[in-house]
Order: sequence, then structure tokens, then C-alpha cells
Amino acid sequence: MTFDYSRYETLLCTQNGRILTISMNKPEQLNAASQLMHYELSRIFIDVADDPEVDVAILTGEGRAFSAGGDIEHMRRSTEQPSYYYTSVVEGKRTLMSMLDCPKPIICRMNGDAIGLGATLALFCDIVVAVDTAKIADPHTRVGYVAGDGGAAIWPQLIGYMRAKQYLLAGGVIMAPEAAQIGLITFSVPADELDAKVAEWADRFANGARRSIQWTKMTINTGLKQIAASMLDVGFAYEGMSNHTEDHREAVDAFLNKRKPKFSGN
Repeated sequence: MTFDYSRYETLLCTQNGRILTISMNKPEQLNAASQLMHYELSRIFIDVADDPEVDVAILTGEGRAFSAGGDIEHMRRSTEQPSYYYTSVVEGKRTLMSMLDCPKPIICRMNGDAIGLGATLALFCDIVVAVDTAKIADPHTRVGYVAGDGGAAIWPQLIGYMRAKQYLLAGGVIMAPEAAQIGLITFSVPADELDAKVAEWADRFANGARRSIQWTKMTINTGLKQIAASMLDVGFAYEGMSNHTEDHREAVDAFLNKRKPKFSGN
């Protein structure tokens, strides 16, 4: 069976040997997830898992950002059309669970900032190599939203509950070097070393004992999948509730009108 990755419109897929590079390809929007990209992300790692010609996947972004998260139009439509939000919940959970279920190593090439959903996508990868100027943040609360699309599940597992609360409750930004130091990501490297470091790990996995690598990943992920499966349901439910708050509507309107939001607490 041959897998046709050219059918993806927002994901640019290139294969080199048994290594598949997946680039989020909306550089003008800093690779913020449009409706179509959100859907395509929910399918791509299922293809990677099933493709017998691929042993390693690299996830990256075109342009200067890894991903700015969800785009504002996606947020606006979600507040106005509940069915639109329900669809995004199904896709969001499928994306993250398919990353955990994919037995093949997924390497994040964090070429720039990873914000919100972008940070979650990065942290659900197995190895994260970030350029040292990259910022990582999950600022859901700063737009009146619950960090329910995976951040609340993965950050505590990587850096502990206290540090996770520090960054998630306030929506704070962390630079790649500090993120590597505290174990949120694997490596922080200068820009001119990024590709070499990613290639080093991709080649190591591609040339290693394939089955043992894959089955070790699945063993490690057993507990994480249990945590993620339960927490994503709760997180998306709370996020759905926050989607209808006055504060979230105010945040979206403030962003569209390029002003600072004034939260009421409602």
C-alpha cells in the first residue's frame, strides 16, 4: 500500500529514506491551526503509524514559527457555533491520542515559537529539539480559555505540578534554554545547529532496532495514554464551558480590534 501525503493541503510532507518530515505550512499565519489544518493534524499520525515505508516522523513548521496555536477565526467561530467546537474537540483528541498511539518516534523540530496548541503538539512528540530563541507558552487563560486541549495533561508530566501551574494558570512564556534545563523539552540549540541535531536523532532511530524502539515507546506511553485519555475529556469539557464565557468573548473581540482585554471574571 502506497501512502499519498500530497493530499494534505496544509501539511507539507517530504520523505528522505524512512524519515518523513511533516511541516505545518501556513507561514503567513505563523502556522496557526485553521479548520483544515486542525482536521489534517487529526489524520496524519494515523497514516504515519500505518505506513510501512516510514520509521521516523519529524514535525516542524514552515517560516519563522513552529506554530502559534489555534487561529483567531477558529476561536471566533467556536464561540458562535457550538457544533463547530464539538468537531474541533473530536479532532483535537484524535490528534493527540494518535501521536501517543503511533509506535514510530516523532521528533519535534521547533524552528520557532510554539504557542498554545503549538506547544501541546510539540510536547506530545517524543524528542523536542528547539532553536534557542524559541518561546514556549500555553496562554489559554490569557484569552479567557481553559488549557483543555492537552496542555493541562502533558505539562505536569514533564515538569511537575507546581511548575506546570506556574506556567498554565498565568499563561507565562518560557524560553527554550530554560525549557530544556527543567525538562520540558529535550534540547535547546543555536539555529545553525538545529538541523544537524534533528538529523542526528532521526538517523539514530531510523538505523536502530526498529521493533524494540517502537515497543519501548509504546511501553513508556501506556501510563501517559491513560492520563491523557481521561484528562482530555475533562479538559475539553471545561474548555467548552469557557468558550461561552463573557471573558472569552471579550478576549476574542479585543484581539480582533487590537486592544487589551478587560476581564470581568464572568
